Amino acid sequence: MAIKQQSKSTQQFVDIKEIKDGVVILKNGSLRRVLMVSGINFELKSEEEQNAIIYGYQDFLNSLDFSIQVVIHSRRLNIDAYLEKLKERMEIETNELLRNQIDEYIQFVSSFVAENEIMTKTFFVIIPYDIIQIPKGGQKVLQLVKSGTPSAGRSSIDQSLEEKIRQLDQRTDQVLQGLTQLGLRAVVLNDEELIELFYNLYNPSAKKKELEIAKNNYE
Repeated sequence: MAIKQQSKSTQQFVDIKEIKDGVVILKNGSLRRVLMVSGINFELKSEEEQNAIIYGYQDFLNSLDFSIQVVIHSRRLNIDAYLEKLKERMEIETNELLRNQIDEYIQFVSSFVAENEIMTKTFFVIIPYDIIQIPKGGQKVLQLVKSGTPSAGRSSIDQSLEEKIRQLDQRTDQVLQGLTQLGLRAVVLNDEELIELFYNLYNPSAKKKELEIAKNNYE
Protein backbone atom coordinates (compact mmCIF):
# COMPACT_ATOMS: atom_id res chain seq x y z
CA MET A 1 0.00 0.00 0.00
CA ALA A 2 1.43 3.33 -1.02
CA ILE A 3 2.06 5.79 1.80
CA LYS A 4 1.02 9.33 1.06
CA GLN A 5 3.71 11.76 2.15
CA GLN A 6 2.55 15.04 3.55
CA SER A 7 4.09 18.08 1.94
CA LYS A 8 6.15 20.21 4.28
CA SER A 9 5.93 23.97 4.38
CA THR A 10 8.98 26.12 3.86
CA GLN A 11 8.83 27.24 7.50
CA GLN A 12 9.71 23.71 8.65
CA PHE A 13 13.12 24.02 7.00
CA VAL A 14 13.87 27.48 8.45
CA ASP A 15 15.55 27.59 11.86
CA ILE A 16 14.02 30.96 12.72
CA LYS A 17 11.23 30.93 15.30
CA GLU A 18 10.51 34.66 15.34
CA ILE A 19 12.05 38.10 14.92
CA LYS A 20 11.49 40.46 17.80
CA ASP A 21 13.07 43.82 18.73
CA GLY A 22 15.85 43.36 16.18
CA VAL A 23 16.72 39.91 17.51
CA VAL A 24 16.48 36.71 15.47
CA ILE A 25 15.19 34.00 17.82
CA LEU A 26 16.00 30.47 16.65
CA LYS A 27 13.91 27.40 17.35
CA ASN A 28 16.51 26.03 19.79
CA GLY A 29 16.38 29.22 21.89
CA SER A 30 19.59 30.77 20.55
CA LEU A 31 19.67 34.43 19.53
CA ARG A 32 21.27 36.35 16.69
CA ARG A 33 21.76 40.01 15.86
CA VAL A 34 22.64 41.07 12.33
CA LEU A 35 24.82 44.05 11.49
CA MET A 36 25.10 45.58 8.05
CA VAL A 37 28.66 46.75 7.50
CA SER A 38 30.06 49.12 4.91
CA GLY A 39 32.90 47.97 2.70
CA ILE A 40 36.26 49.53 1.87
CA ASN A 41 38.27 49.39 -1.34
CA PHE A 42 41.34 47.62 0.01
CA GLU A 43 43.20 47.71 -3.30
CA LEU A 44 43.15 51.50 -3.43
CA LYS A 45 44.88 51.78 -0.07
CA SER A 46 48.62 52.27 0.26
CA GLU A 47 50.74 49.41 1.56
CA GLU A 48 51.00 51.10 4.94
CA GLU A 49 47.24 51.57 5.13
CA GLN A 50 46.63 47.96 4.08
CA ASN A 51 48.94 46.67 6.81
CA ALA A 52 47.20 48.86 9.38
CA ILE A 53 43.82 47.45 8.32
CA ILE A 54 45.08 43.86 8.49
CA TYR A 55 46.65 44.28 11.93
CA GLY A 56 43.62 46.18 13.19
CA TYR A 57 41.28 43.44 11.99
CA GLN A 58 43.51 40.82 13.62
CA ASP A 59 43.41 42.68 16.95
CA PHE A 60 39.64 43.03 16.63
CA LEU A 61 39.15 39.28 16.18
CA ASN A 62 41.55 38.46 19.02
CA SER A 63 39.61 40.75 21.35
CA LEU A 64 36.45 38.65 20.99
CA ASP A 65 35.75 35.74 23.31
CA PHE A 66 32.89 34.54 21.12
CA SER A 67 32.56 33.64 17.46
CA ILE A 68 31.07 35.86 14.78
CA GLN A 69 30.02 35.11 11.22
CA VAL A 70 30.83 37.34 8.25
CA VAL A 71 28.40 37.00 5.35
CA ILE A 72 28.76 38.51 1.87
CA HIS A 73 25.40 38.67 0.09
CA SER A 74 25.87 38.79 -3.69
CA ARG A 75 22.84 39.43 -5.85
CA ARG A 76 22.28 40.17 -9.50
CA LEU A 77 21.29 43.80 -9.84
CA ASN A 78 17.91 44.46 -11.42
CA ILE A 79 18.02 47.82 -13.22
CA ASP A 80 14.52 47.71 -14.74
CA ALA A 81 13.31 50.52 -12.46
CA TYR A 82 16.36 52.61 -13.37
CA LEU A 83 15.75 52.18 -17.09
CA GLU A 84 12.08 53.00 -16.64
CA LYS A 85 12.98 56.31 -14.98
CA LEU A 86 15.29 57.13 -17.89
CA LYS A 87 12.47 56.46 -20.35
CA GLU A 88 10.14 58.72 -18.39
CA ARG A 89 12.81 61.42 -18.38
CA MET A 90 13.26 61.04 -22.14
CA GLU A 91 9.54 61.41 -22.78
CA ILE A 92 9.34 64.78 -21.04
CA GLU A 93 12.60 66.12 -22.49
CA THR A 94 11.95 68.88 -25.02
CA ASN A 95 15.50 69.14 -26.31
CA GLU A 96 15.82 66.76 -29.25
CA LEU A 97 19.58 66.34 -28.79
CA LEU A 98 19.18 65.33 -25.13
CA ARG A 99 16.35 62.97 -26.06
CA ASN A 100 18.62 61.19 -28.53
CA GLN A 101 21.44 61.01 -26.00
CA ILE A 102 19.17 59.53 -23.34
CA ASP A 103 17.83 57.01 -25.82
CA GLU A 104 21.36 55.98 -26.85
CA TYR A 105 22.35 55.65 -23.20
CA ILE A 106 19.33 53.43 -22.50
CA GLN A 107 20.25 51.20 -25.42
CA PHE A 108 23.87 51.01 -24.28
CA VAL A 109 23.01 50.08 -20.68
CA SER A 110 20.42 47.52 -21.80
CA SER A 111 22.85 45.77 -24.15
CA PHE A 112 25.68 45.91 -21.60
CA VAL A 113 23.58 44.32 -18.85
CA ALA A 114 22.33 41.67 -21.27
CA GLU A 115 25.91 40.56 -21.94
CA ASN A 116 27.39 41.14 -18.47
CA GLU A 117 25.89 40.28 -15.09
CA ILE A 118 26.09 43.20 -12.69
CA MET A 119 26.33 42.02 -9.09
CA THR A 120 25.72 44.01 -5.95
CA LYS A 121 27.40 42.94 -2.70
CA THR A 122 26.24 43.61 0.83
CA PHE A 123 28.26 42.75 3.93
CA PHE A 124 26.83 41.45 7.19
CA VAL A 125 28.23 40.39 10.56
CA ILE A 126 26.18 37.89 12.56
CA ILE A 127 26.54 38.05 16.35
CA PRO A 128 25.38 34.89 18.18
CA TYR A 129 24.27 34.08 21.67
CA ASP A 130 23.69 30.36 22.11
CA ILE A 131 22.04 28.66 25.04
CA ILE A 132 24.59 27.41 27.56
CA GLN A 133 25.01 23.65 27.34
CA ILE A 134 26.12 21.48 30.25
CA PRO A 135 28.21 18.35 29.59
CA LYS A 136 26.79 15.04 30.76
CA GLY A 137 29.11 14.83 33.82
CA GLY A 138 28.44 18.36 35.04
CA GLN A 139 24.72 17.99 34.55
CA LYS A 140 24.36 15.61 37.51
CA VAL A 141 25.89 18.17 39.88
CA LEU A 142 23.51 20.86 38.65
CA GLN A 143 20.52 18.55 39.01
CA LEU A 144 21.53 17.64 42.56
CA VAL A 145 21.79 21.32 43.46
CA LYS A 146 18.28 21.77 42.11
CA SER A 147 17.17 18.70 44.09
CA GLY A 148 15.98 17.10 40.92
CA THR A 149 16.59 13.81 39.14
CA PRO A 150 19.42 13.90 36.60
CA SER A 151 18.51 12.91 33.07
CA ALA A 152 20.74 11.53 30.31
CA GLY A 153 22.45 13.59 27.62
CA ARG A 154 22.85 17.36 27.71
CA SER A 155 20.60 20.14 28.97
CA SER A 156 20.68 23.93 28.90
CA ILE A 157 20.90 26.35 31.80
CA ASP A 158 17.59 28.14 32.18
CA GLN A 159 17.87 31.80 31.20
CA SER A 160 15.16 34.34 30.66
CA LEU A 161 14.86 35.92 27.23
CA GLU A 162 15.68 39.30 28.76
CA GLU A 163 18.94 37.97 30.21
CA LYS A 164 19.97 36.39 26.91
CA ILE A 165 19.21 39.62 25.03
CA ARG A 166 21.24 41.59 27.58
CA GLN A 167 24.22 39.32 26.99
CA LEU A 168 23.72 39.59 23.22
CA ASP A 169 23.58 43.40 23.44
CA GLN A 170 26.91 43.46 25.27
CA ARG A 171 28.48 41.44 22.47
CA THR A 172 26.86 43.68 19.87
CA ASP A 173 28.28 46.83 21.47
CA GLN A 174 31.74 45.24 21.53
CA VAL A 175 31.59 44.33 17.84
CA LEU A 176 30.24 47.75 16.86
CA GLN A 177 33.08 49.45 18.71
CA GLY A 178 35.67 47.21 17.07
CA LEU A 179 34.31 47.79 13.57
CA THR A 180 34.17 51.54 14.13
CA GLN A 181 37.84 51.54 15.14
CA LEU A 182 38.59 49.87 11.80
CA GLY A 183 36.94 52.78 10.00
CA LEU A 184 33.87 50.74 9.05
CA ARG A 185 30.28 51.86 9.42
CA ALA A 186 27.97 49.28 10.95
CA VAL A 187 24.26 49.40 11.80
CA VAL A 188 22.02 46.93 13.62
CA LEU A 189 19.11 45.74 11.47
CA ASN A 190 15.61 46.17 12.87
CA ASP A 191 12.65 43.80 12.49
CA GLU A 192 11.49 45.10 9.10
CA GLU A 193 15.01 45.06 7.68
CA LEU A 194 15.64 41.52 8.96
CA ILE A 195 12.42 40.26 7.38
CA GLU A 196 13.41 41.84 4.06
CA LEU A 197 16.89 40.32 4.30
CA PHE A 198 15.69 36.78 4.96
CA TYR A 199 12.98 37.06 2.29
CA ASN A 200 15.69 37.88 -0.26
CA LEU A 201 17.91 35.07 0.99
CA TYR A 202 15.18 32.46 0.73
CA ASN A 203 13.83 33.87 -2.54
CA PRO A 204 16.96 34.49 -4.64
CA SER A 205 14.99 34.60 -7.88
CA ALA A 206 12.76 37.43 -6.68
CA LYS A 207 13.26 40.57 -8.74
CA LYS A 208 14.49 43.47 -6.63
CA LYS A 209 16.63 46.37 -7.70
CA GLU A 210 18.57 46.13 -4.46
CA LEU A 211 18.03 45.62 -0.77
CA GLU A 212 16.04 48.54 0.58
CA ILE A 213 17.96 48.22 3.84
CA ALA A 214 21.15 49.04 1.97
CA LYS A 215 19.60 52.14 0.45
CA ASN A 216 18.13 53.33 3.75
CA ASN A 217 21.33 52.82 5.74
CA TYR A 218 23.92 54.10 3.28
CA GLU A 219 22.27 56.80 1.23
